[in-house]
Amino acid sequence: MKKINLYIFGIIFLFLIISLLANLDLTSFDFASITSATTFNSIVKDEGNISVHFCPQEDCEQILINYLNSVEKSLHCALFDVGLKSVQQLLLDKEKQIEVKVVTDNDYLKKFNHSFVKADSYGLMHNKFCIIDGKKIFAGSMNPTDNCAHKNNNNLLLIESKVLADNYEDEFQELWSGVFKKGDPVANSGVQLGQTIIYNYFCPDDSCADRIKEELKQAKESIYFMTFSFTHEGIANIILLKKEDGLAIQGVMETRQISDYSKFQLLQYQNISVLKDGNKNNLHHKVFIIDGETVITGSMNPTAGGDEKNDENLLIIKDKTIAEKFMKEFWKVWGEAEAADNLK
Repeated sequence: MKKINLYIFGIIFLFLIISLLANLDLTSFDFASITSATTFNSIVKDEGNISVHFCPQEDCEQILINYLNSVEKSLHCALFDVGLKSVQQLLLDKEKQIEVKVVTDNDYLKKFNHSFVKADSYGLMHNKFCIIDGKKIFAGSMNPTDNCAHKNNNNLLLIESKVLADNYEDEFQELWSGVFKKGDPVANSGVQLGQTIIYNYFCPDDSCADRIKEELKQAKESIYFMTFSFTHEGIANIILLKKEDGLAIQGVMETRQISDYSKFQLLQYQNISVLKDGNKNNLHHKVFIIDGETVITGSMNPTAGGDEKNDENLLIIKDKTIAEKFMKEFWKVWGEAEAADNLK
């Protein structure tokens, strides 16, 4: 009798479980958001440091050359445009001594085309980074070109971190093997170097626009931005909402990129202090500074193309000292924009 009762109980229990699962709408369950939140909040501690430089007031060409010259074993670069003759020569010289691999954009392959260089097959390979000996990287908004180093407003980041370098190496190997505009999610999105926390993502693999929006949503006091191209509707909408919350918001945008698709007119119409830049060349930053303690930068412009169609990288840096340096750059760019606006 006991065996029969247990058997009947087991059947009833199994039936209940099946019924429960049948009524769950798993298709609407947002597994991606859970994975996203988990990845975003994980932080790996590492030894290293970060230094920030701004072009053209600093000699970004020489700073980059000195950094690349420290290589001993391997140099892997994903560079949208390799235009600086000094960088071209360094890569050619180093390739005779160590392993050098370069991925560039199809449109700029003609500038630097050698046996150790590959190019993407479609869209933009818009990255600007190198990995040195698997332990150091350079990143930021600066292409190694004469204009970017000596004429345009740019930032150049030099970072020593094995964990971060591993992230960039994984991305580089995907590009080198021909995997463009897709790939695996970043392995270790959060890295802590001393008091500095850096979140690192690649587009479109890691939904970079969502990462930017997550940070902007957390803003409590201020948002300042410097952008070459700004057309992303979702990012602009969060800025508008934060304006309604009473935050201090100011921005400078590259004049040549302001069009019907740009968010310049929308932001200006909503009484956000936004100016056209005053550099006769280009404002090439892709920067947001939040609450004086968080900096968003990298190769990605806040555009749908940058988020969904190009190969890009994004860095979210939480460090008040670094944020102060970017704010100093912002006020410099803002002052130039105001001066140009007053001349009209």
